[in-house]
Amino acid sequence: MPTTETISPEQTRKLLALTEKSVSSIILGKSRQIQLALSCLLAGGHLLIEDLPGVGKTTLSLTLARVFGLDFQRIQFTSDLLPSDVLGVSIFNTQDQSFKFHQGPVFTQVLLADEINRSTPKTQSALLEAMEEKQVTQDGVTRQLPSPFFVIATQNPLEQVGTFPLPESQLDRFLMRITIGYPDQQAEMELLKGNNRHAMIEQLKTIITPSQLIQLQLSVEKTHMSEAILDYVLSLIRSSRLSPWFISGLSPRAGLALQSCARAWAFLQGRDHVLPEDVQQVLPGVAAHRLQIHPEHQDKHIDDLVTLLINQVPV
Repeated sequence: MPTTETISPEQTRKLLALTEKSVSSIILGKSRQIQLALSCLLAGGHLLIEDLPGVGKTTLSLTLARVFGLDFQRIQFTSDLLPSDVLGVSIFNTQDQSFKFHQGPVFTQVLLADEINRSTPKTQSALLEAMEEKQVTQDGVTRQLPSPFFVIATQNPLEQVGTFPLPESQLDRFLMRITIGYPDQQAEMELLKGNNRHAMIEQLKTIITPSQLIQLQLSVEKTHMSEAILDYVLSLIRSSRLSPWFISGLSPRAGLALQSCARAWAFLQGRDHVLPEDVQQVLPGVAAHRLQIHPEHQDKHIDDLVTLLINQVPV
């Protein structure tokens, strides 16, 4: 595990600003999505990116790993992928007459689970222990994963051919879910005029080291959250449970996720305390993939309903 180091507030602001600028040089015109992804990483959680193919999901994942100097592995999820292809497998060694465990690609710091919903639920569930406990148990032996450990999964829209919906237990392991969307006209023009994005990623320098990232994550946990803000978070959680729009409301784990992400968003803005606006900024990313729309309201979009939820709960 990397050793932590002390970073001054001034150095923290410079490092985070440089990191955001570096990622923005690759992912054009998506400042909010970049800030949400950085908040998820600073909060120590896992990120689900759901969007159409070709809008930059994989590119964002590669860029984040590069600027943080983290070891990176990519798994292309397909319908015939097996859990052992993710976690690893024990192979019999004829020389010493014993089984030797060969680590799978999950033993890394940033794991890109590309098109995760193209694999079967059995393979999807192979990541549950890794994402929750940061460890892998195979053949009765538990092995710790590297630190920090961060899963970025990309997901195609469920209406596309050959997809399997992620089970609720799997979705709940993702701290946040974001969509990237099409770039605006100016950003797309810059994209067409610019260099190959993968070549540009190779030229990126590490801005925040793994040990510095661990220190920043510890600082995020110390970001002050007043009693009034906690009451506001509880009001949002309870309102989702009472709302007729959803089959069931947000769980206690979702409440903890909202707390962590709000702290990280405030920290990213250079503050040592959380404001109601911080909670509102991250709530769609934290809540949308955890809520199921009631059949009577299927004509509405989940993001619109989360916005209505924010508007109806007084600060």
